[in-house]
Amino acid sequence: MDNNSKLTNLHMDAIREVGNIGTGNAATALSRLLGRTVDMDVPVAEFVPIYDVAAHYGSPETYVCAVLVRTEEEFSCSLIFMIEEEKAAILADLIIPMDISGMDEETRLQIRDSALSEQGNIILGAFLNALSQITGWVLPTTTPAVARDMLGSIMDLVASMFGVIGESAMLVKTSLHIKGLDDELGGTVIMIPDPGSLEALLSKLGVL
Repeated sequence: MDNNSKLTNLHMDAIREVGNIGTGNAATALSRLLGRTVDMDVPVAEFVPIYDVAAHYGSPETYVCAVLVRTEEEFSCSLIFMIEEEKAAILADLIIPMDISGMDEETRLQIRDSALSEQGNIILGAFLNALSQITGWVLPTTTPAVARDMLGSIMDLVASMFGVIGESAMLVKTSLHIKGLDDELGGTVIMIPDPGSLEALLSKLGVL
């Protein structure tokens, strides 16, 4: 079912419900980590061809940070949390317990990448927990990896890595609202199911 035209409204409603629960889980988990109230907008979920993901997210020249994990066994897929680089720095600084402004750029990036890895892992884990709640599946994940580059470059890399495994990606776009911050922090969760995984999920959701 990699052909998006085969996805009916019933299928998409079931998938959006996973996105809604995942967003709620992520807001709760981040709130505990940050010690602040975190709200997330109602997510917009859609399936698109993996090679069209960049066009759905924004300008290919936008610098972004991406956190990637994989889960296999009962449901095999790749999950990516993507956020604009400037907003990623704001999000990471919320849990860094020191002033890093005087450090050299490489050290600042390493510290922020570590913080972003933890936050991205929590957000992606929240979506997998949503799947677990609905399906009863056990979904262990790999250690998160962090990448920084222009959106187009990252999505080209993702497509080259996973395009041969799965042709479609589910995008769940939302915005983070964190108490004490004036700016909203956008964010996108990208789920790329392996062949057969989407069918298994829809079957488990009772819509296939």
